[in-house]
Amino acid sequence: MSIAPPHSPNRRSPPPASDVPELTWFAWALLGLAAVIVGLSKTAVPGAGTIAVAIFAAVLPAKQSTGVLLLLLIVADIFAVTMYRRHADWKTLVRLAPAVVVGLAVGAVFLAFADDVWVKRTIGVILLAVIAITLLRRRMQAGAASSGSHRVAAATYGTLGGFTTMVANAAGPVMSMYFLAARFEVKAFLGTAAWFFAIVNIAKVPLSISIGIITVPGLLIDLVLVPFVVAAAFLGRWIAGRIPQSVFEKLVIGFTVVGAVYLLVV
Repeated sequence: MSIAPPHSPNRRSPPPASDVPELTWFAWALLGLAAVIVGLSKTAVPGAGTIAVAIFAAVLPAKQSTGVLLLLLIVADIFAVTMYRRHADWKTLVRLAPAVVVGLAVGAVFLAFADDVWVKRTIGVILLAVIAITLLRRRMQAGAASSGSHRVAAATYGTLGGFTTMVANAAGPVMSMYFLAARFEVKAFLGTAAWFFAIVNIAKVPLSISIGIITVPGLLIDLVLVPFVVAAAFLGRWIAGRIPQSVFEKLVIGFTVVGAVYLLVV
């Protein structure tokens, strides 16, 4: 009785799990651009991060893109906290905490059952609704900071922020609208947002590992892209010190709209 050799020369073995996925030069260029946007969004232009979310989702498989992007966001968070640590509004952060936890839990359940199309469409609708409500409140001179409804606003935005950050790392626009409605000046906005996302994103790591969206190949992609994030974070710090408040607010709203529309139509 003959025994077949354990390794047939004609059979291809699967690639090791640690290999970086095969990507074209154009795909790497897009990921590099997205990494730059991540750094800028944390230290200069909140809301722009949604564009990075869209690029990663277009280049990589949806769940893998979420894990890869999460670790890059944490790197950018570290720089943002270092740069703006003295400008955070801790009362606002404490007020948001309970609702964010609820949103994270709901997002984890949603992520376990919804497909990629539902995730994108749901977040796109949420973002457009948040933008519309925020602009309406500002026009009526009833922003979150002056309406006397801090708890309602914190519960609403906090839950939506926790949900959108869990399912697609897309809470930037949601929380940007909240901080914008509160009429924070540029550095207070960036400092509060920096601490908020640093805490939330680090808290997401164990859950992300448990559901398999942080992987070894994803970590290798992150190693290539981290330098782009770091360079852009320092560039963003330089920009933030020179950008007028009115321009800052228009950029936040504009990038949020672009990101929301992209998620709806792609």
